[in-house]
Amino acid sequence: MRVLVACEESQRVCIAFREKGHEAYSCDIQPCSGGHPEWHIQGDCLPILDGNCSFFTNDMSIHTIFGKWDLIIAHPPCTYLTVTANCWFDTGKYGKRAWDRMVEQRKAIAFFYKFVMADCEKIAIENPLGAMSTAYRECDQIIQPWQFGDPFEKRTCLWLKNLPKLRPTKIVTPPPRHIFASSNSMPEWYVALGRLPKAERSRERSKTFWGIARAMAEQWGGAL
Repeated sequence: MRVLVACEESQRVCIAFREKGHEAYSCDIQPCSGGHPEWHIQGDCLPILDGNCSFFTNDMSIHTIFGKWDLIIAHPPCTYLTVTANCWFDTGKYGKRAWDRMVEQRKAIAFFYKFVMADCEKIAIENPLGAMSTAYRECDQIIQPWQFGDPFEKRTCLWLKNLPKLRPTKIVTPPPRHIFASSNSMPEWYVALGRLPKAERSRERSKTFWGIARAMAEQWGGAL
């Protein structure tokens, strides 16, 4: 299979498919952190979404895809799409900053739709619960890392085209949540990453957990 994993610098999904023998590539505007520059396309993914393309990977090797990709798995940025960002759209409280965020959200929605409309028979788009449930449609599935062997909470929505829902592979128990003075709670791992600089924090929180990556490769790679 020829697999494009869009908006993925961690390479975890790419690596999981490579381990199964597929021709998978990660693509992101950031350099990869997964240790395989030979599988990473650093740049805009949109020009190569529909296949029939040539591109360089970070080791400066050139590759050509004849025909369409067999599978696209996309992780579009969620900064302006997640439900947790809704509080920042209060124009009465934040004024121009809120209006600016609304503009950025429209751009993020348009970018998400590029994957929806890609010329590929099988597509999976991943994002947190948020704006796309109304701007597009309800997701096909909501998954958690603890359903796939990683004892963490991270509610993740999947929009699927011609792909089966992921079957849990190993149910484990996540640790207790961090409870704030306000009585609100949050997963402890998520709170711990809050101590990192903003860019690094965002990058670490967005990484796909290994159990989910391997389930994608095993269940979608084996079925295609």
